[in-house]
Amino acid sequence: MWCPAIATILTLKLKGRSISSLNWNWGNWKHIRLSYFIPALSGIITYTLIWIFGFGDLANVEVITEWANEIKLMGIGTLDTFSIIVIAILLLGTVGVIKAAATTLGEEIGWRGFFIYELRKVLSFTGVSVFSGIIWAAWHWPLLVYYSNNILLEFITFFITCIFMSFTMTYFTFKSKSLWPAVIFHAVSNVYIQKIMPELTIKNEGTEHWLGENGIMFTMVTCIFGIYYWRKAIKEKY
Repeated sequence: MWCPAIATILTLKLKGRSISSLNWNWGNWKHIRLSYFIPALSGIITYTLIWIFGFGDLANVEVITEWANEIKLMGIGTLDTFSIIVIAILLLGTVGVIKAAATTLGEEIGWRGFFIYELRKVLSFTGVSVFSGIIWAAWHWPLLVYYSNNILLEFITFFITCIFMSFTMTYFTFKSKSLWPAVIFHAVSNVYIQKIMPELTIKNEGTEHWLGENGIMFTMVTCIFGIYYWRKAIKEKY
């Protein structure tokens, strides 16, 4: 995940530019907060809809038992199921996000720290978001080929997800003039859609294509947020 950062550093060196020219400032803390809240909300909405429509069931007893055992190792006594879930989510949503950010930083130095600003010189906000989203998605293709159960479907959903997520992340990057909202957004999204919500869910046979970060439901929810920030960016003339 640090390959985009390495490519950016090499490009800056070849162009005689300093890495300090990237937007390392934190920007407005409002955008930092929203960059955590929105991907977390997207993951929660996605799996709430999955549970409501019966594509998966809450909750996975085996995972909750594992979480309970890990919490006990921290010196915390026996807890009820709800308390175990809350503590696990709090830990994953803080410590887990910090750990995830160590890798998403590598991607975002490249994609939102450098790439979209270069695209902005020749493309509109829409063009920047679509083109960078396609490149971002295509960069993941080896993982999709290796891990996908339904390659064609998951290619389609993943590309759509990346493009519409790119609208949201590009908006926050330009709005904040900082790469950190994208780093946090990416890390939180990975944690909630890979490590928290799926772990709480019992998969129902025949509905696998609705679940996960390559699932239809997450794509639909991401599109809604992406369209909102796409319209918002155009209105604000980004």
